[in-house]
Amino acid sequence: MAAIPADYLDLLQQKTTFAHLATIMPDGTPQVTPVWFDYTNGKIRVNSAKGRVKVRNMQEGAPVALSILDPDNPYRYIQIRGRVEHVTEEGASAHIDSLAKKYLGKDKYPWAQPGQVRVTFEIEPTAVQAQG
Repeated sequence: MAAIPADYLDLLQQKTTFAHLATIMPDGTPQVTPVWFDYTNGKIRVNSAKGRVKVRNMQEGAPVALSILDPDNPYRYIQIRGRVEHVTEEGASAHIDSLAKKYLGKDKYPWAQPGQVRVTFEIEPTAVQAQG
């Protein structure tokens, strides 16, 4: 597992930043989506709903990359490449609610749809590049 440089941990832990998540489509082309995330125990966690493109692309073991810009200085950023280490529906609704608290200041994710199944993805960093 690649370590995040200490002087960039603020982008993962203190600042409310978005990650641009790159996944790979079945035909080998890239797909990028801005996502909410958190950073726990050295892993990046993102959340989505079943049926979305990134969910189909992010099976366990799938390669991914994230680009996270500093909202105060867009020339300062971190790129994290890694693999999806774990995929689970268990606790995913609570996880999206915690992300809604971080990003929106709301206790519950406001855009939940009836019957929607949430999924949490845990990404293990394998390479890290920081700039700025």
